[in-house]
Amino acid sequence: MENNYLSVSVLTKYIKRKFDADPYLGKVYLTGEISNFRLRPNSHQYFSLKDEHAKINAIMFKSAFNKIKFQPEEGMKVLVTGHLSVYEPSGSYQIYIDHMEPDGIGQLYQAYEQLKNKLAQEGIFNTPKKQLPSFPKKIAVITSPSGAVIRDIITTVRRRFPITQIVLFPTVVQGDKAALDITNKINQVNELGGFDTMIIGRGGGSIEDLWPFNEEIVARAINDSHIPIISSVGHETDTTIADLVADVRAATPTAAAELAVPKLSQIITDIENLKVRLVNYLNHQIKNQAIRLQRSTNSIIFKNPQRIYEVYSQQVDISKRRLVSQELELLNKQKDQLNNLKYRLERLNPHKNILSNQQQLDLLNTKLTQNITKIMNNKRQDFELLISSLDHLSPLKIMQRGYSYVTNEDNTLINSVNDTKSDDKIKVNLSDGVIEAKVIQISNNEVK
Repeated sequence: MENNYLSVSVLTKYIKRKFDADPYLGKVYLTGEISNFRLRPNSHQYFSLKDEHAKINAIMFKSAFNKIKFQPEEGMKVLVTGHLSVYEPSGSYQIYIDHMEPDGIGQLYQAYEQLKNKLAQEGIFNTPKKQLPSFPKKIAVITSPSGAVIRDIITTVRRRFPITQIVLFPTVVQGDKAALDITNKINQVNELGGFDTMIIGRGGGSIEDLWPFNEEIVARAINDSHIPIISSVGHETDTTIADLVADVRAATPTAAAELAVPKLSQIITDIENLKVRLVNYLNHQIKNQAIRLQRSTNSIIFKNPQRIYEVYSQQVDISKRRLVSQELELLNKQKDQLNNLKYRLERLNPHKNILSNQQQLDLLNTKLTQNITKIMNNKRQDFELLISSLDHLSPLKIMQRGYSYVTNEDNTLINSVNDTKSDDKIKVNLSDGVIEAKVIQISNNEVK
């Protein structure tokens, strides 16, 4: 009975075979809204497709995801094709997407709008545009060598400003390799140097034909170029990312050439007009200067040149008198200040203060000497009194009145009869000497 039970893995493999063998699930066309999308750069993409009532897991491998032109976003409604299968470890079914495009709007248009918004947020469209040179000597043209673009540009430049050199950089302007080729040619022109202007262009076509000029690498190459770039892509109604990034946009290749070079005949006419204006201006200036010279020649000052310095001489005399007066006034003021300071200095002369302080110091010194002498006498009297009192209390004084004290042989004081015994040698200390004696008998004072 146990052999009738299947393991989970066996059942899952069986269901997976059913999915893989079903002809209706081999290629499925599905529409839905993207959910749980998180971009994983350079990796497979895992997300979900859902509608109002159901949801299915989806996986899009890196090779398939790199082919789409737009950036999938959360909530975007898309059309996808792929096949259904079962992912055995989790036992869930999912769709493996081979192709994806926006639902209701073209894939290329969606990619165009996304890149446009991205570059706008970075501020590339608002960067300062480089000024086209007025008289270019060398122009680089990046376009197809077999198209009408290069012929129109050459014809227009030769007609308007034939001294300008046109250098063609043959470029692929359509197909998958076009964007990289255009980018390489822009970088090549910048690396070579020596070019005043660069024209990038191609004829009209569908959005697919013009798509290389909507690629991000082309837009960034144009923005990084240090040579001014004129973009002439498609017809006047076509607007590519390259047109928005370029320094100048031209509606047609002929218009691009007209923007790049001036019109020689117009330049010659302008030069002639400037020449006439310059001659007229110089003649007018010469006449004005001649009139001024005549007026100056007839001036009284030139006829009597001494009048030029009469006024200045008078001003010098007045200034001299004013200077002398101011010097005297300043000198008197300084003298008054000096006398004032001298008087203040005499009042503040320290000699009088020194004499007064010296007298006061002598008086204080005398008083100090008297006080010290008085204090010393008092201290001496007190000292003599203390000596006299100490002398009255001295045991020597008492001993002079017939008193003595007794010690044993090692000079230990004997205070009691118990401190000695018969035949001990003792010393009787008197005021004028010592008597050595021997104890014959000891008698105790009996208290009755």
